[in-house]
Amino acid sequence: MYKHLILLIFISSGAWAADYPTRPIRMVVAYAPGGTTDFTARVTAPKLTELLGQTVVVDNRPGAGSILGSDVVAKGTPDGYTLLMADTAFGIIPAIYDKLPFNMQKDFATISQIMSVPNALVVHPSVSARSVKELVELAKSKPGQLTFGSGGVGTPLHMAGEQLKVAAGVNMLHVPHKGAAPAMVSLLGGEITMVFPTLTLAVPQVKAGKVRALAVTSARRVAIFPDVPTTAEAGYAAVNATSWFGLVAPAKVPKAVLGRINAETAKVVKMSDVRERIEAQHGEVIGSTPADFSKFIAAEIANWTKVAKAGNIRAQ
Repeated sequence: MYKHLILLIFISSGAWAADYPTRPIRMVVAYAPGGTTDFTARVTAPKLTELLGQTVVVDNRPGAGSILGSDVVAKGTPDGYTLLMADTAFGIIPAIYDKLPFNMQKDFATISQIMSVPNALVVHPSVSARSVKELVELAKSKPGQLTFGSGGVGTPLHMAGEQLKVAAGVNMLHVPHKGAAPAMVSLLGGEITMVFPTLTLAVPQVKAGKVRALAVTSARRVAIFPDVPTTAEAGYAAVNATSWFGLVAPAKVPKAVLGRINAETAKVVKMSDVRERIEAQHGEVIGSTPADFSKFIAAEIANWTKVAKAGNIRAQ
């Protein structure tokens, strides 16, 4: 009886993979359109559409620092037709919230990490500081007056700002938005002092002279900004938030289906035009197995838990 049950499960799992997909797939982005998470989804979705033979639709569900959109997927039917383009916030949120409507490691199944990209510290041109040191001095002279925008509580942009606050011992005001792109709009309008956007968002605005880059959060300087120091070179190695992006699904999606999506995603990141688009946005193509991505996320949660504890960072 037991052997027959195992056989039926095996056959059922194979049938899932053989039949999947038979209808459109929804890829949820837990932010407003325009940010790097949205970019990653819109690069990936059309290619998966071609390979899977069914339309993959990007569905933007912003709010609560990605919690709203993530919850949609966590509570979605585990059949492979609802996916989430997760990002760095996926590893940060468990570290700063006492209670969440889902568990990152129990309610989601990992598929593949697609790309990563460094963040930059950029300020409005009206800000007098020309270096991180000068920015810190300015913040100390005006406690609570300098502001940093983010895509919401717990997003990489937020945590990078919190890292700087702790490392430099300054008092700055966090101004959350419904996405990284809206935060950049506020910066361009002079409504806030600084943002830690991905290079994807930062480079065009820096090149246009609309914002000034003071540092990058990567381990090494980036080719596009050879004269911009890393945060470590600027004296703040603890400010090291970088952004990553990858696909996850609701837990209990049949392994055969997850395997199919992973296999097709692996093909997508190897496509020359996809690589060119990602590299043009100053990102690094990754592509990983579900197991490797799961280990990566576990390490991220552990890392950000330490950061949150050291800085006494809790979501309100």
